[in-house]
Amino acid sequence: MQSDRPPPHPSPVCPHPPAASPGSSPVPLTPDLAQPTPSVPTHYLIHSLFLPSGLLVQSLEYNQPADNYTVCQGDNAILSCSIDEEVTRVAWLNRSNILYAGNDKWSIDPRVQLLTNSPAEFSIVIASVDVWDEGLYTCSFQTQAKPHTAQVYLIVHVPARITNISSAVTVNEGSDVSLLCMATGKPEPTVTWRQLRDGFTSEGEYLEITEINRQQAGEYECVTANGVSLADSKRVLITVNYPPTIKDVKDAYPPMGKPALLRCEAMAVPPAEFEWFKDDNRLFGGLEGLRIRNERTRSMLLIDNVTARHYGNYSCLASNNLGVSNASLRLIRTSPSVTGMESPLFLGLLSSAFVTLLFKI
Repeated sequence: MQSDRPPPHPSPVCPHPPAASPGSSPVPLTPDLAQPTPSVPTHYLIHSLFLPSGLLVQSLEYNQPADNYTVCQGDNAILSCSIDEEVTRVAWLNRSNILYAGNDKWSIDPRVQLLTNSPAEFSIVIASVDVWDEGLYTCSFQTQAKPHTAQVYLIVHVPARITNISSAVTVNEGSDVSLLCMATGKPEPTVTWRQLRDGFTSEGEYLEITEINRQQAGEYECVTANGVSLADSKRVLITVNYPPTIKDVKDAYPPMGKPALLRCEAMAVPPAEFEWFKDDNRLFGGLEGLRIRNERTRSMLLIDNVTARHYGNYSCLASNNLGVSNASLRLIRTSPSVTGMESPLFLGLLSSAFVTLLFKI
């Protein structure tokens, strides 16, 4: 009786691999089944391949060539011959290697086990399928009339995985940078580099950056995928060293007897070290009522109680192993305003509406 052939199913997404089945010892096979003879009838046999869930992924009749169907690395593949005519001998082969002949096991692979040997079905299972299991499988059986065969070509897909990636990189600004990300998988996976900060992408294993600048520093992500399972990704940090650059500095206008603050901010990698000077003399915290507070990107010179000797010219120096930057600041003495306000600096911090209202009072 001829059976209908189901349509092909799409390749599955690979799950976690199941545990392998226990093995058994090999048993000799009757020699006359070692070389099956091809046949071209269009009935008697349907050859099927199932996933562990029982999903039918192939059915093949005699007069049709073997189809390619995919299982994922780690799946259990069930190969089943369904027979509707009395047979005298039956066997499963992988290429020219006999796996099972009837109840007798020829394969020494413990993952290959007999599931069913009945007048209507002859099935084996290959547990935890791997890439070396890929290839042509043949079900051969002998009826009272003549031998018959049916075939399926098993393709094993392997999820994309990153096998080698560059470690973190530290370079000076203006240097060239090359990152490598190697991946394996079946089918051949794609590899994409992406800068996380601005979304820049580049295809291929190598990412080449010529004369890198500080804006290109940060994390770069390598993503590899081949449609078999979820994409794999890893990140590389690029640190770009550059000399200090002092940002805008401002003079201060404190009145006598009041506190004062001079601030110096510098961008640098590695972070800058700060020094303060007054009239070319280096200043240290704790002297003459001075305090120096250093943070990662800025330094502050604080004077608790301004006296006449504190007024004058100051300079801030920021340095790292790549260079030095300096800036000049002034602590300027001002006379009290006629309204009794303490300094123009204080007035400047007020909104114009508030100042107008103040003078109306």
